[in-house]
Amino acid sequence: MGADQTAGSGAKVPPRWFILTAWQVHRALYRVSGGRLGLRRPKPGAFGMMRMHTTGRRSGRDRAVIVAYFEDGPNVVTLAMNGWGDPPPAWWLNLQANPDATVILPGDDRRRVRAREATGSEHARLWDTFRTQFGEGSDLDALARLRSRPTPVVVLEPAP
Repeated sequence: MGADQTAGSGAKVPPRWFILTAWQVHRALYRVSGGRLGLRRPKPGAFGMMRMHTTGRRSGRDRAVIVAYFEDGPNVVTLAMNGWGDPPPAWWLNLQANPDATVILPGDDRRRVRAREATGSEHARLWDTFRTQFGEGSDLDALARLRSRPTPVVVLEPAP
């Protein structure tokens, strides 16, 4: 089944080639603009976009990705999804191997963080918050049902 099908979930996502192209264009826009374009702060009904740097679990090299986020007190929260594809994103595997990372929020707000997965009531609360940030007309739960595994909610706490 392709990513552009619904799998009975009620959700529809673009084909994988489109998602991969959009990611490449987004990263290029950020790079070409010197970081002036491509990131945004969250606002009611819309998540923000941040750049996150992790350490490659096999290569040990810096890896950067742009992901959706919102702030929860001093923490930054994101979802470990892979364009709603089934495998976990590489950045999440990197954080599981080495939870220390750096995030860059709009305005060149750089923060050293340590990642962990939310569980229990914290997971439920943060998932509900992300649901409201995801935007009107989007069904986060239907999109999550496209995956064979739960989508981790990743909490990025200020590094000690």
